[in-house]
Amino acid sequence: MPTKFKPNEKKYNRHTGKVTTARYYMKAMPKKELIDYLNGSNSTSKKKHKVLKELERRGIKLVWKQ
Repeated sequence: MPTKFKPNEKKYNRHTGKVTTARYYMKAMPKKELIDYLNGSNSTSKKKHKVLKELERRGIKLVWKQ
């Protein structure tokens, strides 16, 4: 099963009465959102590692500045 970025969400449409499920997989997240997560202060190390692996899989090289 693919790696998740965040848990699934169920969205209820009041007009139609239907429930749709939004799935958040790493491979579907935009590059900017992944990089913003890495730079965030409340990101966990386990999830940071998953994000780094996904960016590496896409062929994106990060340059760390201090």
